[in-house]
Amino acid sequence: MEKNLIIVESPAKSQTIEKYLGEDFVVASSKGHIRDLSTKGPGGFGVEIENNFKPIYRNLRDKLPVVKELKKLVKDAKKVYLATDPDREGEAISWHLYEVLELADKDYERIVFNEITRQAILKALENGRKIDIDLVHSQESRRILDRIIGFSLSKLLQKKIGSKSAGRVQSVALKLIVDREKEIQAFVPEEYWEIFLNFLKEEQKIKAKLIADASGKIHLKNKDDADAILHALGPEYRVSEIVKKDRKKPAKPPFITSTLQQEASGKFNFSSKKTMLLAQKLYEGIELGAERVGLITYMRTDSFRLSEQFLGEARAHILEKYGKEYYRGSRASKEKGKNVQDAHEAIRPTSLKYAPESVKAYLSNDEYRLYSLIYYRALASQMSDAVVEDQKIRIENRGYVFEVDGERIVFDGFLKVYGEYDSGTEKILPEFQLGESIENPEIKAEQKFTSPPQRYTEAKLIRKMEELGIGRPSTYAITMETLKQRYYVRMEKKHFIPTEQGILTSEKLDQFFSSVINVKYTAEMEEVLDEISEGRKIWHEELKSFYENFMPLVDYANEHMEKTYPVYLDEDCPVCGSKLVIRNGRFGPFTACSGFPKCNYIKKEEEVNTGVLCPKCGEGYLVERVATRGRSRGKKFFACNRYPKCKTTFSELPKAEK
Repeated sequence: MEKNLIIVESPAKSQTIEKYLGEDFVVASSKGHIRDLSTKGPGGFGVEIENNFKPIYRNLRDKLPVVKELKKLVKDAKKVYLATDPDREGEAISWHLYEVLELADKDYERIVFNEITRQAILKALENGRKIDIDLVHSQESRRILDRIIGFSLSKLLQKKIGSKSAGRVQSVALKLIVDREKEIQAFVPEEYWEIFLNFLKEEQKIKAKLIADASGKIHLKNKDDADAILHALGPEYRVSEIVKKDRKKPAKPPFITSTLQQEASGKFNFSSKKTMLLAQKLYEGIELGAERVGLITYMRTDSFRLSEQFLGEARAHILEKYGKEYYRGSRASKEKGKNVQDAHEAIRPTSLKYAPESVKAYLSNDEYRLYSLIYYRALASQMSDAVVEDQKIRIENRGYVFEVDGERIVFDGFLKVYGEYDSGTEKILPEFQLGESIENPEIKAEQKFTSPPQRYTEAKLIRKMEELGIGRPSTYAITMETLKQRYYVRMEKKHFIPTEQGILTSEKLDQFFSSVINVKYTAEMEEVLDEISEGRKIWHEELKSFYENFMPLVDYANEHMEKTYPVYLDEDCPVCGSKLVIRNGRFGPFTACSGFPKCNYIKKEEEVNTGVLCPKCGEGYLVERVATRGRSRGKKFFACNRYPKCKTTFSELPKAEK
């Protein structure tokens, strides 16, 4: 008996879907892409430049057994459904399957669904369509662009300065990090002073800040300015004004990819990569005892839209569990990101019946935390605004005004479910009376300095990229990881700090490719790719325009960029006799054979023993070393030779004890 064949790209996804369908269906997985661009053609780009940039594809070697099995299943199938992810990447995978499995003469349909639930799968089967070739051309164009830029710049940088790679989005993200670091280095802090009034009120510590004098707001530039006010103040401090005003605090919209990564970073310290791996598992399906369920909708999205089905479910849930005063009334989010594709929904739970507490036993701790965040954010987005009473108490002394702020929640609204995750904290002030005298006040002046701009965290960099319109939901996590793997950045207290190699790479790209590797051009290219996906621009014409602009820049850089590595030495390799060279590695310069990869010789740098006994442990001796990381990279320092048992280091050699 012939069966219907459904092909997805993920084995976990196939397991979930298989449980929803009867014996008439077989569900198989392609395990991701089955083919990719070859390295044939000019530059190894895998395209026929003179033939309208026609891609040259090759089947992936490790997927040959998968393709063989899929061809067998297709041959025996009554009908084939291509059910890869509901985005451009998924559309392209379906098209590759269509081509390789030779489905032109086969009864086939492309089906899409935003969640892996029985209802969604059955609905998708009723609404099949043909492959959207415009979406495929958009994905192909992105892949070809990234191949041309990546191959050209990576070869150039490897040859000239020893950097490992460059990329269309990756290099712009690096430039943001490097430019921020240069701002920080150039920043000159300015001194200023603040004056505070400290006192106890009903056993609560109150700290009021001086905000104005009789003429208005004040700015204290130095200690003399502060001292002048301290001398002018009298002994009596009285409450001069009490302001209480209610304001509405609305819930945030449900998550999209970027905001989920940002929130998971801030709340749980998850990397973007970890967040997406956890979300992928929640999307593809979790075993809940007797059933397997996809708990969340598709996690690569830039749309805040929610389905009518979910809006109805949320309304019923809120009215039943919390009451009508907690339901705000269904309305679509007005928030829009830059270049939003709006192809599918925001990230939400597939059903509110799967409350986090009810499925906790089936989830890992991290899965539970992320699922809870997604669940309650989506639910809260449909709940009433919270009402917060802002409190301001102003205290006067001889025309000088001090102020302290507080807030009190009047109505919790959406905070009923999302209060645990909300960044606001309630700070209720004690009751004050107009004219009330402050008892036992302590006045204090504090010296402060202006701060430089903050370095980017993953969350802040993703937010910036989203604001600027560079990258897409599927690229944020990959970009973060690539920057780390190439050692263009290092992480310090969750912040990106560019390495010397990262700074050099960014500067060279800026010097020779500023017209292409910049925010404006990258954002405009994303818009072009969107227009290709909508059939409003012809893909190969856009590639031709880019290519004719880009390749002359590569040729010029090849001729004029100064070569830094490798540096040849007047010393022979003791293994093969070739000349030794200084190369640039992940942890700094090192000496190796110029015959690599045929000869793998690397010279071991000898430690210089200073003969000075380690003053810390008294057993080892201090040896001379060179720092290979951080700001001190390349600088000499002295360390105990018993490392790691003794981790003593000195920037200067201490004098030996007599």
